[in-house]
Amino acid sequence: MKANISIALALLAIGAVAVGAQAAVRPPATHTSALLARVNVAASEFKFVLNKKTARRGVVVFKVTNVGKVSHDFEISGRKTKMLSHGQSATLRVTFLRKGHYPYKCTVPGHAIAGMKGVFTIT
Repeated sequence: MKANISIALALLAIGAVAVGAQAAVRPPATHTSALLARVNVAASEFKFVLNKKTARRGVVVFKVTNVGKVSHDFEISGRKTKMLSHGQSATLRVTFLRKGHYPYKCTVPGHAIAGMKGVFTIT
């Protein structure tokens, strides 16, 4: 009888450890939204206006909207949106693993030189 109780308690303890290990590996869904930073980017001739110029390390979602008259795109950290015509939007999801300063620009020839560039900071 005592052996059966001991075995049952041991199995229960192993199950509790296994469940605890799974919880430690997979954060709750409520924390994932806290890890995202969202930045709205308005592109026009010849500038970008960002509603935030800094974010913490992790995933940053840039929502780029062309409010100008000519086509523009947005490039940062090796990632780039498609070419956007007036009124079009695109979302760019970038993971920043290190603190630092990350330049961004429009890749249309002449646009960056005309002012469509800047630096985004990761803290």
